[in-house]
Amino acid sequence: MLKSPSALLELSFRISRKFKLQFPFLLLIIIFFLHNHFRGVPAVVDLAAMRDAMKRLGGDPKKINPLCPVDLVIDHSVQVDAAGTFDAAQFNEKLEFSRNRERFQFLKWGAGAFDNFKIVPPGSGIVHQVNLEYLARVVFNQDGMLYPDSVVGTDSHTTMINGLGVAGWGVGGIEAEAVMLGQTISMVLPQVVGFKLTGDLTQGTTATDLVLTCVEMLRKRGVVGKFVEFYGPGVKNLSLADRATIANMAPEYGATMGYFPIDERTIEYLTLTGRDKGHVQLIEKYLRQQNMFADAKQPDPVFSGEVMHLDLGSVQPSLAGPKRPHDRVSFSNMKKDFTTCMTNKVGFKGFGFDEAGTKKSKKFTYEGKEYTFNHGDVVIAAITSCTNTSNPDVMLAAGLLAKNAVEKGLSTKPYIKKSLSPGSHVVTEYYKIAGVDKYMDKLGFTTAGYGCMTCIGNSGEIPDAVQNAIVDGDLVAAAVLSGNRNFEGRVHPHTRANYLASPPLVVAYALAGTVDFDFETQPLGNDQQGKPVFLRDIWPTRDQVSKVTNGVIKPEMFTATYSNILKGSQMWQDLDAPKGTQYSWDEKSTYIHNPPFFQKTDNNTKPITNIKGAHCLINMGDSITTDHISPAGKIAKNSPAARYLRERGIDDKDFNSYGSRRGNDEIMARGTFANTRLINKMVEKVGPNTVHIPSGKEMAIFDAAEAYQKSGIDTILLAGKEYGSGSSRDWAAKGPYL
Repeated sequence: MLKSPSALLELSFRISRKFKLQFPFLLLIIIFFLHNHFRGVPAVVDLAAMRDAMKRLGGDPKKINPLCPVDLVIDHSVQVDAAGTFDAAQFNEKLEFSRNRERFQFLKWGAGAFDNFKIVPPGSGIVHQVNLEYLARVVFNQDGMLYPDSVVGTDSHTTMINGLGVAGWGVGGIEAEAVMLGQTISMVLPQVVGFKLTGDLTQGTTATDLVLTCVEMLRKRGVVGKFVEFYGPGVKNLSLADRATIANMAPEYGATMGYFPIDERTIEYLTLTGRDKGHVQLIEKYLRQQNMFADAKQPDPVFSGEVMHLDLGSVQPSLAGPKRPHDRVSFSNMKKDFTTCMTNKVGFKGFGFDEAGTKKSKKFTYEGKEYTFNHGDVVIAAITSCTNTSNPDVMLAAGLLAKNAVEKGLSTKPYIKKSLSPGSHVVTEYYKIAGVDKYMDKLGFTTAGYGCMTCIGNSGEIPDAVQNAIVDGDLVAAAVLSGNRNFEGRVHPHTRANYLASPPLVVAYALAGTVDFDFETQPLGNDQQGKPVFLRDIWPTRDQVSKVTNGVIKPEMFTATYSNILKGSQMWQDLDAPKGTQYSWDEKSTYIHNPPFFQKTDNNTKPITNIKGAHCLINMGDSITTDHISPAGKIAKNSPAARYLRERGIDDKDFNSYGSRRGNDEIMARGTFANTRLINKMVEKVGPNTVHIPSGKEMAIFDAAEAYQKSGIDTILLAGKEYGSGSSRDWAAKGPYL
């Protein structure tokens, strides 16, 4: 049997040689499918449309049905509308239901119409954290037949589960639908890169600092399309949550997955999270008998790719930004790096200001008090996303830092939008027991909801006075978040500098109020006696954090949290949903729309036609991500999608986000390349515009595409390396197609 990706690939080589395949292929029948609902809604829409096509062609609509277990977690639609108030989470959840009622009804219909299909209702947490803490089996037991768990998901951060020793990765929604309908996943045999870890993290560092270091190293080395397997004595010094943090960001370092073998830590975590004791014992016994359990006595694996090495003791506190997750910045060098970015030419590490432009500022009044806004000032500080909120050590480090800061009399500026959006309710429980919740609340980091919020762009509005100052002053505003993505235009349209950081560093920058700050020489404020307080005075050590973590995390938290997770809130229980094998489409709906992909399907395949006399629609550079192609964030008020919604009587306040409207192809086609920070070489200004070549007019990219289609003219896109990297790959394919 198989104990690692390297062993899995060895088996694939043997199969390829036996059957004389031209290329070695990795073939998997996926045991378990995982959706976050941003990608899940379009998949269910397509399945519903396929049922219609099947009926039209004389077949049985029920044959369109998932053949493997499918779990869909509704986790991406809640937004940070309210922040810093005691009732923010309840307020945001009510608004989420109000905005997304049609989508939720549609998904509830799907849960009843399809077999093998389960929904985790909104307000429960983030798909990957729920998978790690509850859904993952590690070993399946189906009527006495034992076999290893595997998972594929429609979000690229599905790789988080590799930290638990489960083989899994993310795919596009189109691939997902194919697997759900019985196709195997195949890929050209990938190399496995070994990543040896030695030593231990120092007292001042966190798992976030480690993963940002790994992201930088692996992205520089180049591991796109490869598996990375972490091994070595340093692995034993990482908690399961630390491993999951590293595995989570495989998309950011470019690998298909970053895998950690199953060992004693895995078993400890399964016990800690309240899994059935008998099943945990069965898992260990099965894995040991199959030689799939890693221990120190085993020799190092032999890898098909190269081997890299990192001494954990060399890891330094870090951030990443201002525009990409693999642009790591040492915490000690942060002020200098930001200053340099200001005058660098516009690019991944530059904003293109001259010396005079760097000194710009703008006064504004907020809640009756006047402030001056400068380049680098923080407007969003968010502890968010599955990457870090699944890690109790970094979450409690943030709580302890907040406690120490409040006790020293420190505070944050009121106009900074601060939020806490945990990936599961377990975080709330251990915050209460540790007694740090009230200190987080005091600094403004009240819980805003349970889901993927700021990291996916659901950051909500910032105060008008602040936004006006940023726009009128042409200022570079900053966001600091504990997420995994900081691509341009993702977090918020008006934050040009977006930095990934550990949860305690998010708190630190909220206290500082700016990323243009030297924590070594500049105090965060004064204590009650007027004495300067530096970050080093309030920063908790790893030993202090571990002591609290070990004292408060109990299995009962997990069993209580997940005992009724599928039941959902009262709002979900009261939600009425249609019944029946086929969905009754409402042509007036701006959320759920019958897509064109299957409406003309017949029994004969149509040949692919040639591209002739095409014009260039957009001319782009490198690193055009899925966030550029198919943004998930807010719908700009001057966009084609906004026009479409207004024509159908939708008020601006109810536009919601592109992510929430992924079930409507008309919206998504208009949202394709709608990123406000897109750089198109055909126009001078940054944004979603292009030149319609026949007329010479500059217009929205969608409008130009529509004009070309009406004239029967083909179009092409020009782009450089890493085109299409990111997670929203279903609409990154469907949108340009439409």
